[in-house]
Amino acid sequence: MKKFLALVLCVVMVVSMAACGKKASSDSELASIKAKGKLVVGITNFEPMDYMDENGNWIGFDADLAVAFAKSLGVDVEFVEIDWDNKVMELNGNTVDCIWNGMTLTDEVTSAMDCSKPYCNNAQIVVLPKDVADQYPDVASLSTLQFAVEAGSAGAAEAEANGFSYTEVSSQANALMEVAAGTSDAAVIDSLMAAAMVGEGTSYADLTYTIGLNNEEYGVGFRKGSDLVEELNKFFKASYDDGSMMETAKKYGVQAAVIEQ
Repeated sequence: MKKFLALVLCVVMVVSMAACGKKASSDSELASIKAKGKLVVGITNFEPMDYMDENGNWIGFDADLAVAFAKSLGVDVEFVEIDWDNKVMELNGNTVDCIWNGMTLTDEVTSAMDCSKPYCNNAQIVVLPKDVADQYPDVASLSTLQFAVEAGSAGAAEAEANGFSYTEVSSQANALMEVAAGTSDAAVIDSLMAAAMVGEGTSYADLTYTIGLNNEEYGVGFRKGSDLVEELNKFFKASYDDGSMMETAKKYGVQAAVIEQ
């Protein structure tokens, strides 16, 4: 009888500990952020979403939203520049608390992370030297070109899907540099970045963007089971409703891409 009672007590303790562990896990992300006093955000150099101003401060549509979200939680924000191809590893290794960098909600992303609701529309688009762009009017005509794409990006996925010959580089900014330098014929990058960085009045006045390869949406990624997802969705709704999200979008020229929350 004593052995039976001991076994029952042991089972009860295990179940109780599992329940407590589950609760602690669900509370740990938000509690951890507040305890350490900062939200660590994984980004790349991606104008107009995340990029540095002349004083070395990170700015952009995503950067400004991240600062505002952190403030709503009562904490500071810290930006960490990551290798985009390693974003899941950085997140799961606790190097960063979230990935907030114009991230396309692909099946690969949503299976590896818990993601916010979409907040911005985007597309993958082809960038070419302006003086040859009219020679490539459709996707079929691009088959002879050598592309530059960011490793692990939606642009790389589109290049693969379309059977393009491509070289992977560390960022979309570097993909543009490859085309400008003539070491690649073309690049596949986000349309929002192309609109901000390519064409007249930009650093890449001799480049232009042409063919759109897809339509997609941006979201913010957190570790699986994170209660920060719900907090961010609430923040997105509140900032859309009070107009602050759109005000920030207008500052960076992306207002047409903002998704109603």
